[in-house]
Amino acid sequence: MDYETVPAPELGRALKGIGLNLLSRDVPGLAAFLEQVFGMKAHRVGRDFAIVAHGDALMQIHSDAAYGSHPLLSLLPETPPRAAGVQVYLFGVDPDEAAARAEAAGGMVLEPPADKPHGLRECTILAPEGQAFSPATNSRKP
Repeated sequence: MDYETVPAPELGRALKGIGLNLLSRDVPGLAAFLEQVFGMKAHRVGRDFAIVAHGDALMQIHSDAAYGSHPLLSLLPETPPRAAGVQVYLFGVDPDEAAARAEAAGGMVLEPPADKPHGLRECTILAPEGQAFSPATNSRKP
């Protein structure tokens, strides 16, 4: 599917599994952050909407204005973090490399890379608006 040209109704009908939609005051900024820090690919980036791919998984980013009539908008805090309580794992993204790029891209390493007891090496990085992303790979420890 060509994410740059697919009509919205066709994209909507093709979505399967679990969908992730992030609300943002700065759609192009968040899309650029995801590309720069995690190596994701952003499509159709505009002021109000973007599609972001991580492998076969898709995320959508909508601006607050585009989400204006949805009741969730009234629950968003005025200041970050905007998505407290939600942690987005990005499996297959090296946490050490992502953490090294995060601050230069305007993010914050909340939890530095570490091998966890559940077999993953991961970290937690906050995007400029406070969304939490955790790049994760197999642990370096057996």
